[in-house]
Amino acid sequence: MLAVASAPVKPLLTLCVLVALPTAVSANGPKGIRCPGETTVEMRYCAELSWQQSTTRLQRRLPTALLNQWQEATRALCAHAYRPFLQGTIYPQLVAGCDDHLNRALLKEFAPVNNQGDLERTP
Repeated sequence: MLAVASAPVKPLLTLCVLVALPTAVSANGPKGIRCPGETTVEMRYCAELSWQQSTTRLQRRLPTALLNQWQEATRALCAHAYRPFLQGTIYPQLVAGCDDHLNRALLKEFAPVNNQGDLERTP
């Protein structure tokens, strides 16, 4: 079925696989997986886990409508940035990592004025 899917549907299918992967790994128990992981499956799991953590933190900071707009924008930007890898096995990992990096960049913007308490941003 994946071979006959049209080009616009493939990113959606890839995203579904990306979302389902940690669930499948968690159901079997991520025995022995230490992030960042050594295999493609482990690296995907770790990227997804990190993305889920940053998304949870954003859910606490943003109203639902704004979070939805943010996620729509980051998904589109990350999919575009990694479009050359669309057919590769690493694509879901790259997109999840990109989404996570953008989430974490936004979370840094919620730091106190003058970057107090944020060692990475202290002048």
